[in-house]
Amino acid sequence: MPLNDRGRAQARELAASLADAGLRSVVTSPLLRARETAEIVAGCLGLPAPASHDGLKERHFGVIQGIPKDELVQLNPALYQQILSRNPASIFDDGETMDEFADRVLAALGAIADEHAGARALVIAHGWVMDAVTRHVHGLPRSTVLQRKPQNIDRLWLEATRETARPGEADRPASDGRAPASRCV
Repeated sequence: MPLNDRGRAQARELAASLADAGLRSVVTSPLLRARETAEIVAGCLGLPAPASHDGLKERHFGVIQGIPKDELVQLNPALYQQILSRNPASIFDDGETMDEFADRVLAALGAIADEHAGARALVIAHGWVMDAVTRHVHGLPRSTVLQRKPQNIDRLWLEATRETARPGEADRPASDGRAPASRCV
């Protein structure tokens, strides 16, 4: 599904909050909503068109992939609850295991870090992707159920190389406390 008006507004808000972050590029999941978000942010910040990386796709949910949530809650309420809680132990028939998924995401992050070494890149991805990266950089087991679900336009600052990723600098407002200027309104 494409972004709605609220999603496009959130993308512009994200761009405004990152105007002074020194970004040089944007890399995105190829999935529609992430790609559209990345295009809005890159456009607002005057950055080149976003690059796409398949390794940033959301976890593959197998046979339930694409089933609307209102249908899934009827078909399999227990699995629906596991998805809502983002339980990494969830098993998706014909889908990715947590290890397969996390390995894919971390390999993508390493490749992006290698390709953009010495420059700041913004990575636009999905909730389960952020969960996998969060567990990794905080040294948590992949089986850990995180207490907070990522929200739209949440950020996770990282310092990453091909071999490592660790928490980076904290998000900070513009020096005068106002939202930084960007090309978008």
